Amino acid sequence: SVAAMVDEPLDPPQPTPAAAAPPAPLLRPRREAFEHGLLPIPKLIFPEGTLAQTLSQLKEKLAPAAAAAGDGRVGAAALAEALQIPPDQAALAIGILAAVLPAEDPTLDAGGGGAGADLRDVLLFLYIQSYKRLVPRPHKDSPAVADVWPSTSAFDGYLSALSPIQLVRSNSRRFIPSQADEEIHQLSYLQKHMANILTLLADSVEGEGDDSLVLTMETFEHLGFLVHFSEGTSLSQAATFFANSDPDMPAAPVSAAQVHDWILQNIVSSLEFYTEKSTAKEGSQQIASDLDVTMADANTSHPRNSTPTVANPAFHRNSTFVEGFSKTSVVKHASDVKGNSVKVLNCHDSVIYILAPVKYATVYGCSDTTVVLGAVGKVIKVEHCERVHIIAAAKRICIANCRECIFYLGVNHQPLIVGDNHKLHIAPFNTYYPRLGEHLTQVGVDPSTNKWDQPFVLGVVDLHDSLSHPAGVSDVQAESATCVDPDLFTNFLIPNWFEDEVQEPTKCNPFPLPEIYQASQSKKVH
Repeated sequence: SVAAMVDEPLDPPQPTPAAAAPPAPLLRPRREAFEHGLLPIPKLIFPEGTLAQTLSQLKEKLAPAAAAAGDGRVGAAALAEALQIPPDQAALAIGILAAVLPAEDPTLDAGGGGAGADLRDVLLFLYIQSYKRLVPRPHKDSPAVADVWPSTSAFDGYLSALSPIQLVRSNSRRFIPSQADEEIHQLSYLQKHMANILTLLADSVEGEGDDSLVLTMETFEHLGFLVHFSEGTSLSQAATFFANSDPDMPAAPVSAAQVHDWILQNIVSSLEFYTEKSTAKEGSQQIASDLDVTMADANTSHPRNSTPTVANPAFHRNSTFVEGFSKTSVVKHASDVKGNSVKVLNCHDSVIYILAPVKYATVYGCSDTTVVLGAVGKVIKVEHCERVHIIAAAKRICIANCRECIFYLGVNHQPLIVGDNHKLHIAPFNTYYPRLGEHLTQVGVDPSTNKWDQPFVLGVVDLHDSLSHPAGVSDVQAESATCVDPDLFTNFLIPNWFEDEVQEPTKCNPFPLPEIYQASQSKKVH
C-alpha cells in the first residue's frame, strides 16, 4: 500500500557529510496540471473503477480522427462527439489543456480551440480529471508552521455555512494542507495510476505479455505533462533507457513495464524525501521554508521583516508567494518575481501590485484587497475571495467561490466562472503601467481581443473535492457575473515607480474600452 511505502523508507537515511554531492534531482508532480487543469464538467470525469477501460475505448474512438489529421491531433469537434458534450465545452477543454501543457504548442496557441491537441495529451488531461484534491483536515502542527497551501475546495460541502473568509481565517494556519502535503497527495495518485496511464499511452507491438506494450521516446516525453524533475532535467535525459541515445538515430521504444519500474522508483524516493522533510519539520518549531518559497517571502507570518531560510537545493524555485499581508501595499516588479507563477494568499485590506510577466497566477483567500496582475500568459485562478478587486490582463481567468468581487479584465478567452459565487461584477481592464505593453507581448496576451463580458459559466459543485454530493446537484449552474454600470466605471492609477528606465513606455490602457465605457469616461473628463 502507498501508506506502507511512505511509512517505511527502504533504507534508513544516512547522515550526509558537509561536502556531499548535490542531491539527485527529485521527481515532482507538475502542479500546474493539478491546480489549473481540472474542469468541473461531469462528462469529463469518469468513475475510477472504469477509468482505464473508458479512456482506452475513447482512444480507439479518437485515433482515426487523429490519424486522419496527419499529425496525431484531436480537434474540439471530434472530442465533443466522442464524449457527447457541447462543442463549446470541448473547445474549453482543449483550451485549458493547452494552457497547462509544459511546453508551448504553437499550433494550439495559434488556432485556439479549433486546432487539435495531441491525442496523448488529451488522454492524460482526461485521466487526471479523476483526481480528487486534499480537503482541509485538523492539523497536528502548531499554527506557527507557516507552510500553508490552500486546498482548492476549502469551503465546499459541509463547510459552506461559513463565509469564504471566515473559513480561510479559521483554517489558514491549521487545517489547510501544506504545499508538501499537496505534492505527496499528487504523487501518491500518480503512483497508484501510473500502470494504467502508461498502458493508455503505449503502442502495441508483436510480442509476449509485458513486451507487447512499448513507449517511444517521444511518447515518454509526454509524461512531462504530469511530472518533472526539480532541476529542470528533461525526462528522457534522466531516464537511463533513453539518456544516451544518438540524436541522429530515433531511440528504440522501451517496454511500458520498464518505464513503470523507473517512474515508480523515482516516485518512491520523492515520497521518502517529503516524509523525512515533514517529520523533520514537525520536530522543530522554526518556520521551515517551503518547497518553492522565495527567500524574501520565506517567513510568511511576518511579511514585513522576513528572514531568509535556505530551501533544499534540489528544488528550483518556480513560484513567488505573496502571503499574509494586512493593511499594506506590496509591489513586485519583474525582477522580484522568481519562476513562472505568482501566488497571492490570505491578504487582507491591502493593495498588491504584481507588475511582471508570469505564466500562472493564483489569488486565494483574500478580502477587502485590490490585486493588480500585470500580464499572465496562461491562466489566473481567483478563489475564495471576498470584496476583492482584481485588475488583470491575461489569456484566461477562472473565478471560483468568490463573493462581492469586481473583476476589471483584459482577457483573450471567456472568463470561466465555477462554484459557489455571489454578487460578482465584471468590467473592462482599467489601468496601465510603463512596462505593461512589453509584458503583454512577452507572455503572448493580445490587447486587441478582450472577452471580459462573455463569461462561461459551469456548475456550482466542485467535482474534484473528496466529499460526496447529493445526486443531481452537479447540474446546478453557478451564478454568473453582472457588468459594472458604465457610470460607476473608473480608471485605476498605478503610481509610476520607474520613470527613467523604460524605452517605449505604455502611456494608456492597451485594451480598447467598449464605446459605452469610453463615452462615460469622456463625460467625466469634460
